[in-house]
Amino acid sequence: MSRDWDEAGRPRSARPRDALGRPLDRSTAGSGPMDEPALAPPEALQVAQRLLDSGHVFAAHEVLEAVWKSTSGPERALWRGLAQLAVGLTHRARGNEVGAQALLARGADTLAAVEGSPWHVPIADLRTWADAAAAGDRTGTMPRLTDQAADERS
Repeated sequence: MSRDWDEAGRPRSARPRDALGRPLDRSTAGSGPMDEPALAPPEALQVAQRLLDSGHVFAAHEVLEAVWKSTSGPERALWRGLAQLAVGLTHRARGNEVGAQALLARGADTLAAVEGSPWHVPIADLRTWADAAAAGDRTGTMPRLTDQAADERS
């Protein structure tokens, strides 16, 4: 079977995916890989939060990863860390607790490099939650990606 490649020559699977991002048989209906351009940061946070709220953690990861991959400079760690948290939740939803804990810890570590609260993202709260979740605590709920009150004031 031949491999799928994108325009830049990188390997990329064009197979449909289930809600948790697992590849399906090519003849099965499902969503394809996200090929949309990265959203603007405020919109990406809103869309990712709606997806997280509705249990579409893999799709939220795809939205956040698109921004991470299109960003340079100091904000890159923010988007990478958020994408890692979402993929950690994806692993947890798939039943891969070891992978979930590893990605949640990696996301918390990545967010440690982020100064302040860019785009009103509660970095400290997310890191506290991720560190606990990476240690096996499944009782806490992930904090929202943005402070809604701060977003409304902007």
